[in-house]
Amino acid sequence: MLSRRTAKSLAASRSLSSAAGKGCFDYVIVGAGSAGAVVAHRLVKDAGAKVLLIENGKSHHGRWDWWKINMPAALTFNLADAKYNWDFYTVPQRHMDGRRLHQPRGRALGGSSSLNAMAYVRGHALDYERWAQEIGEDGSAWSYRNILPYYRKAQAHQEGQSLYRGGSGPLAVTRRRTAAVAAINEAFIAAGEQAGYPRTDDMNGFQQEGFGQMDMTVTPDGKRASTWECYLRPLMHPKNAEDEEAGKRLTVITNQMAVRLLSEGNKIIGVETIPSPKPKPGGGFQKDSSGVLQQHFAREEVILSAGAVGSPQLLMMSGIGDSKELERLGLPVLLDQPAVGKNLQDHLEFYVQYLSRFPCSLYPWAATFPGLGALSRYAYRQPWRAIHAGLLWMLAGAGIGSSNHFEVGGFIRSRPGMRHPDLQYHFIPGIVTGQLDFLPEHGYQAHCGTMRPTSRGTVQLQSASILDAPLIDPNFLSTEEDRRDMRAGLRLTVEIMEQEALKDFKLKRFAPDNLDLDSDDAVDAWIRSSSHSGYHLSCTCAMGQVVDANGKVKGLEKLRVVDASIMPSMTSGNLNAPTIMLAEKIADNLCGNEALPPAEESACFIRSR
Repeated sequence: MLSRRTAKSLAASRSLSSAAGKGCFDYVIVGAGSAGAVVAHRLVKDAGAKVLLIENGKSHHGRWDWWKINMPAALTFNLADAKYNWDFYTVPQRHMDGRRLHQPRGRALGGSSSLNAMAYVRGHALDYERWAQEIGEDGSAWSYRNILPYYRKAQAHQEGQSLYRGGSGPLAVTRRRTAAVAAINEAFIAAGEQAGYPRTDDMNGFQQEGFGQMDMTVTPDGKRASTWECYLRPLMHPKNAEDEEAGKRLTVITNQMAVRLLSEGNKIIGVETIPSPKPKPGGGFQKDSSGVLQQHFAREEVILSAGAVGSPQLLMMSGIGDSKELERLGLPVLLDQPAVGKNLQDHLEFYVQYLSRFPCSLYPWAATFPGLGALSRYAYRQPWRAIHAGLLWMLAGAGIGSSNHFEVGGFIRSRPGMRHPDLQYHFIPGIVTGQLDFLPEHGYQAHCGTMRPTSRGTVQLQSASILDAPLIDPNFLSTEEDRRDMRAGLRLTVEIMEQEALKDFKLKRFAPDNLDLDSDDAVDAWIRSSSHSGYHLSCTCAMGQVVDANGKVKGLEKLRVVDASIMPSMTSGNLNAPTIMLAEKIADNLCGNEALPPAEESACFIRSR
């Protein structure tokens, strides 16, 4: 149903015979990912708007490999495959031995929510109090009391509605207890308690700090709860009259690459696209594309939801960015906005891993992929288990395939004086080489990283061609504070993993092996050589700098950015849940609705031990 203000606005704009002409939409959204799918859903269903949603990638729906995205336990398959993945890499990292770190980003309906590890983490309440200060004007709209209602609006938690949880939203959130690995998972929580930390019942509720079960975006019947599954699919494949009617107002085009924003003066009127060219390894696309340019016009607004890399890249390609850099590349300047592509933030993490003395882990269900040299011969040593697990998931949505296997985790502080936790743990019952290849051995690991690093990086254009991958430089470990905190994190992690609760499982420490933990130099060297991105790129079009508190690009009309790029700083944890919340909140503004009432004061006394 149209709100009164939106209906009046749409009626007025439709009466105008603009340059857009026939086929014009009310809104054109670039990117059908974690944010874009949410905004599209709300605009067509709640505001009655006519929306065009443009996605560079494709849909996995109906394809032979649909299960690689839908099966939670198969999450690593697409991280190494450019089919549904932008497959970016960073530039060589100066403070990490010159390494180029992998940065997979979703290139499919659902975006990175169709590719990620499905951890549902909101961050800490104080993150949003910080946002309110960083945004400045109208920043109070992003305080914790004002954003909690949007988390509840989006969510359908399996345990139902509460002070912190939502019970009837589109996004399915569940907890899983996989029987085969329950003992080692519970031992990790117990080890955290033995090390002096509390147990927490809900990391997204009253007390983030401590160890306990993690929420995941997995449906009750064991499927990945991406924004494709929860927000787009009901409209594109409706099961009721209401969704069918709303779906008629939504046009989704896939395999189309946005190359430029169209403007009249300082007003953005549309988007220019080409058929998506073939990707090449390491990011970017083949340059032999002969695709025909298409132009898509918007009466109301163009909305960029292409992510922390794609949104600043398209802005800069359209002449919106640092004028000196644009002129150096020969690009015309539409708006001098030096903050575009700056303030890049990401989480860095390492894996502390142990071999187990007896079976307790995902091996031998987990696939061991080619590329392990001599170890490859052990791949699928018991293939009938993997086959059985796949069939059980396909037929019943159950079993080991129905979990992301980040079932438990924790949040602690790296040092005294921290107002709230700044180290996060994801625990997984398995061991890997690199990030993705499971070893054919029983073992377990804790992923640990600092949640509020002080290093800042950039996303810059490599050239004046949209087909060239942008230069992604998170500038990891560029501050002494970050190096100190990661160092403390490694020592605290080993202390936790050496507790009595895990002694029965421990065979030996696999990584880091034979490291002098008392030596700062040795610890720093291992962290530089062994840490990986947490895949949480963000903050490159920050609110208060590039966009206002409603995502509107400052200095231009009819253009918004709605995705993780507009976060002023990272939240303390995984970023998919905050991105969906952010999209829900700005969608309300787009629909002309009044903001949801602030959360109850009793919900905002968040415990920090």
